[in-house]
Amino acid sequence: MKDIIRIAAIFLATSLASSVNVSAAGPPIKVFVLAGQSNMEGHARVETFDYIGDDPATAPLLQKMRNADGTPRVCDDVAISYLTGLGPNNGEGFGKLTAGYGSRRDPARDGGKIGPEFTFGLTMDEAFDQPVLIIKTAWGGKSLYYDFRPPSAGVYQRTQQDIERDRNPESGSGHYYRLMIAHVDRVLADIQRVYPEYDVAQGYELAGFVWFQGFNDMVNRDVYPILPKESSENRFAKYSDWMADFIHDVRKDLDAPRMPFVIGVMGVGGNTANRDNLQFREAMAAPSLLPEFRGNVTAVPTAPFWDEPLAAIQDKHDQVRQMGYLLRTKNKNHANADGSMSEAQQREYLKEMEAKLITPAEAALWDRGASNAGYHYLGCAKTFALMGVAFADAILQMPPAND
Repeated sequence: MKDIIRIAAIFLATSLASSVNVSAAGPPIKVFVLAGQSNMEGHARVETFDYIGDDPATAPLLQKMRNADGTPRVCDDVAISYLTGLGPNNGEGFGKLTAGYGSRRDPARDGGKIGPEFTFGLTMDEAFDQPVLIIKTAWGGKSLYYDFRPPSAGVYQRTQQDIERDRNPESGSGHYYRLMIAHVDRVLADIQRVYPEYDVAQGYELAGFVWFQGFNDMVNRDVYPILPKESSENRFAKYSDWMADFIHDVRKDLDAPRMPFVIGVMGVGGNTANRDNLQFREAMAAPSLLPEFRGNVTAVPTAPFWDEPLAAIQDKHDQVRQMGYLLRTKNKNHANADGSMSEAQQREYLKEMEAKLITPAEAALWDRGASNAGYHYLGCAKTFALMGVAFADAILQMPPAND
């Protein structure tokens, strides 16, 4: 039974918000926008769900993610619309929230993976009596400086390398920002298309935005040049400026001036990340410290969710791959220096090396918990599940948009 007192309180609080249309039908549907690049897409295969249950601290979370028969839970009160695609070929998948709304080859079909959206939605479902709608837009390999460039940052100014390599034309500056806003507008204009049970008399409330992106900016040395070692400046300072512009513009374009905003701070590498990675994390989080954003923008570190045991095994796999390269290139300091090893002999050499480095127990652990590369948080469902909860909790701890 819905809590009548809680509904009345929400009804009164939201009736003053311009983005909400409240009636006797009940409180407005809570709308959350999730956007970013490949880690917002999510590359954790559902086959790694069991690994979540191996840890007593996260086993209860797995129970929330699954039905009694082990199948992924379907949230009757949470709907999702997901815009994604490859190149110019974008499409939408939508329906009740469940597993499978991670990275997709076909936008309209279950991709067998999750990103942060699954446990984010589960957490919001627990937090609110009214329905929840997630609008997710994410594409792999996209930058803030160019692809998601906010309007306030101006048109991207091509570098000399851009011109020489015939890339990043000015016409594409902010293309994915515009796709994101257009998709949110489209879904909100006809919520019943995505969530048939929605009563238009309820209206909606834009209740939060989560941004999870960064890898393409961090590895770019053209837009963010390497500084002298003695420099105390952060080479990614421009990212902080553009992130602040992004927050301003999203709130303006969605007509939600106080919408809670979460910056998911990239945490690949965990606590052993290199200097560039650490500087980039600092630049990502910086806007949350600005006086104008105090209390309504939160930076959520994701490094604490990096899985160290799996990462240690990943390091060993990397050693084997590196040796494969050295053998193929006939490196003078290694076994195939004279080029006499056949491809079959190289494979056998690498197989023996892997057997020495990685124990059967480690191999089993890897198969249970990992399904992708390090830059995708090892494709570990435990990591993505924890991040989704953390993003949701951060929004819930901020004042509502209509306060």
